[in-house]
Amino acid sequence: MRSTKSRPYHMRRRAEQVNQTRERITEAAARLHTTVGPAHSSIAAIAEEAGVTRLTVYRHFADLDALFEACRAHWSARNPRPDARAWLAIPDLEERARRAFGELYGWYRDHADELYPIYRDAAAMPLSAQQATEAGNRMLADALVAGRAGGGSAGDNTEPDAEGRLLRAVARHLVDFWTWRSLEVGQGLDDREVATIAVRLLTAVVAGRHRRDEGSPGS
Repeated sequence: MRSTKSRPYHMRRRAEQVNQTRERITEAAARLHTTVGPAHSSIAAIAEEAGVTRLTVYRHFADLDALFEACRAHWSARNPRPDARAWLAIPDLEERARRAFGELYGWYRDHADELYPIYRDAAAMPLSAQQATEAGNRMLADALVAGRAGGGSAGDNTEPDAEGRLLRAVARHLVDFWTWRSLEVGQGLDDREVATIAVRLLTAVVAGRHRRDEGSPGS
């Protein structure tokens, strides 16, 4: 009877140990990715950081894609980016952009030391991790310009017109980490100055379209 009753306990304990080991490996990978960078975070280095063997790492993660996905999810859960969906509730583009860039650039500043090694070593990451980063930037930019200049709505599959493509391209450039870092770290501007520049650049695209429309024949 004791043996029968103890079996579920041992199974639960075993599952807990597996989850704890997986979490320890994920945390070790996140620490290395945000300090020395992904290019210098080999499986051997992650195993050593986690206090396990390389074989243990492979038992929990079939490949680098799975490890990077878990690492990204772990870090993002602890350091959530601004909620781009909240920006959609602001109809005025300039006001929306002011809030968006204020929140996003503040987040970049707060996490700059950890983000820099990741972005610097982007080419060393699995393709799936690179695509996830690009998709995140697209989501931010599309929410920023949703419904403006033929850009469509956030999440729709409508092909934007030429002006919409231009606006989206500018928005995706402005939400990029390297754009923020170039202006704030490279050029020594403060948060307010960087956000003001971004707002002016984005709204200038829309203003230019309006001027061309007003000057077109038959307008």
